[in-house]
Amino acid sequence: MRGNQLDGVLDFTGKVVLVTGGVSGIGAGISVRFLEAGATVVACSRRAPAELPRYADRTVDYRSCDVRKVAECRSLIERVVAKYGRLDALINNAGGSAEVPSADADPALTEKIIQLNLTAPFFMSQAAYQVMHQQPAGGSIINIASVSAVRASPWSAAYGAAKAGLVNLTESLAMEWGSKNIRVNALIVGLIATPNSLAHYGGSEGVARIGEMLPLRRMGEPKDVAGTCVFLCSSLAAYVSGAQIAVHGGGETPIYLDLARRS
Repeated sequence: MRGNQLDGVLDFTGKVVLVTGGVSGIGAGISVRFLEAGATVVACSRRAPAELPRYADRTVDYRSCDVRKVAECRSLIERVVAKYGRLDALINNAGGSAEVPSADADPALTEKIIQLNLTAPFFMSQAAYQVMHQQPAGGSIINIASVSAVRASPWSAAYGAAKAGLVNLTESLAMEWGSKNIRVNALIVGLIATPNSLAHYGGSEGVARIGEMLPLRRMGEPKDVAGTCVFLCSSLAAYVSGAQIAVHGGGETPIYLDLARRS
């Protein structure tokens, strides 16, 4: 296939993409990449940021939404469709957790972590289904999971358990909704350098040290996740559904190997 034919495959002009948590960190990177591809991008969060993600002269359509609340998820989808008449892709990106010792984790906080990382994507996907299954072209749903879903997640057990549930949810929805031409996939995201991670890992020097421990010798960037999202929502991935796509640069080196090399 020639290059000019491929260019059209990744052109999302006329398509509508909703990104939860799409105004900061990884979500902002996803929003910008879809804007670059020509899509109309709706981004939501609980609080409006000081500056909205943009590409050239195009900016995301920002909507306030607490994705943990099913009524707000349904209302958001209804407002998007009322304005644009369609919804082609949903990126369930909103999530996260602070470090919490499992032995005395506050029950209310644990419930909030599970709500944000598991039930919220389920609610939003249910709302998106009501639109997508009526569209001839169906739609694409991407759940942003984590390496914490497929390995131990100490000090963030509820987060890891929720992300593991999200991977299973992805496979189940892909099987249930495939006949409606709705594809559902998950990204197993590794260490990504964002403003929050810079603060968490001790600034640029800390990020660089961690990067040296990874196979590709760097932490990922939001654009790495964003590019995979664009691929999965394109016709290039027309037969990819129920998949777990690793976006972790080869994974994390086992700590015993690092210790052995230092000895």
